Amino acid sequence: MGKTFLKIAAVYFSIGVLLGMTMGIIHDFRLTSVHAHVNLLGWVSSAIFGLIYSVYPFAAKTKLAKTHFWLHNIGLPVMMIGLVCETFGITAGLPVMIVGSLAVVVGTLLFTTNIFKMINASRIQKANDLNM
Repeated sequence: MGKTFLKIAAVYFSIGVLLGMTMGIIHDFRLTSVHAHVNLLGWVSSAIFGLIYSVYPFAAKTKLAKTHFWLHNIGLPVMMIGLVCETFGITAGLPVMIVGSLAVVVGTLLFTTNIFKMINASRIQKANDLNM
């Protein structure tokens, strides 16, 4: 899961860079919030998730990690589509943005739960190993 998150992070990074460059070339910065969200939630967050899952590979093998991956990477594009619609005055984009945002939030909460559970389990296992 660590490598998968790092690969998708690189995709989000490319999208963010291309969007930023395009906005600069055409001098239209209405999609600045989309650019920021793609870079922070897509590139940076996914890279951090990937690095953490690489450091704690046992956490990456859980159903929580897989569910987190899919919620994050389905929710974020849905959220971005809604945000683009809202930016251009299409009011139907708001519920789309909300659904995508909720998926990202739930995925993030699953990540947090997974990390706390797995790190605590890891400490207990290490303590048991030391006592043997």
